[in-house]
Amino acid sequence: MNHSLKLFSTIIAIILFQFSAFAQNNNQLKTIIVDAGHGGEDYGATGDYSQSLRSKEKDITLAISLKLVAILKEKFPELNIVPTRTTDIYQSVTEKAKIANENKGDLFLCIHADYGPTQSERKQVGTETVKRYKVSYTGTGKKRKKTTTVYYVDAPKYVYYKKPLLRNGTSVWIFAAHKTSEKLKAIMLETGQNESEFQIESTSDTANVEQINFNTPEGKSIAQVYAKRYQEKSELLARLVNTEVEKTNRPALGVNQRQIGIWVLQATKMPSILIETGFINNPEDEVYLNSESGQTELANSITQAVLNYKELLEKKAN
Repeated sequence: MNHSLKLFSTIIAIILFQFSAFAQNNNQLKTIIVDAGHGGEDYGATGDYSQSLRSKEKDITLAISLKLVAILKEKFPELNIVPTRTTDIYQSVTEKAKIANENKGDLFLCIHADYGPTQSERKQVGTETVKRYKVSYTGTGKKRKKTTTVYYVDAPKYVYYKKPLLRNGTSVWIFAAHKTSEKLKAIMLETGQNESEFQIESTSDTANVEQINFNTPEGKSIAQVYAKRYQEKSELLARLVNTEVEKTNRPALGVNQRQIGIWVLQATKMPSILIETGFINNPEDEVYLNSESGQTELANSITQAVLNYKELLEKKAN
């Protein structure tokens, strides 16, 4: 075994040892971050189909998040429940992630409402008088003349509108496994390092171990040990939320990975999920998302999933 390979194997062994200790210490929930998506001038999606309620996603996410925060506080009085916003204010995604990271969250619950592709249609609402033009020519050659005659006809009058989306239901999203750059950056920052280096904690056994460059294959492998930790726990919580949604008889659309990536899920240094509570341009979902009963049901489902997640962590720790 050459020197570099031996060093790499030693480093991986150290990291795995520390990861095991870190995991045991981190199997306790202390702080949960609840993020109401969008806000302020950022409306998010809107109900824009014919006869919709004209809902704004920012309002729905805030209403559900406030209920979720209240229920979590009631269910877990020993935990610190931190909302990113409690009023209609604008926050950039970087600010949301910063709030979560600075509060040392152990879970990040991001609330959104979905919007699906729709088709446009037209409907005749009567007739209207329309001006038309008829062009005719007389003569030939240089004596040819153009004559324009104006006339009027009754033509159909249409209104155009978007058809409502037929699909409905709640889906849960985690950050795409192949898009870990921001997640890994957050992990680096957790240890007090810049994004290009990873510092192994110094102990009596590792005092002489040098910093690992995050841009090297070795550095990436080590950082991915931590990324995997967040990825697996995010997926676990997402599956638990999906299961609780199924129990409400609402369509549960499963656990998904956003291929384009969701910045707040990648940049938060904790297990993170995004819940698309429903489709704002589906009539059934829009009514549900605006109702007290629907908002409360969603908040209760998420809370029960967190309870199940917490119990699994504690069982694993013991």
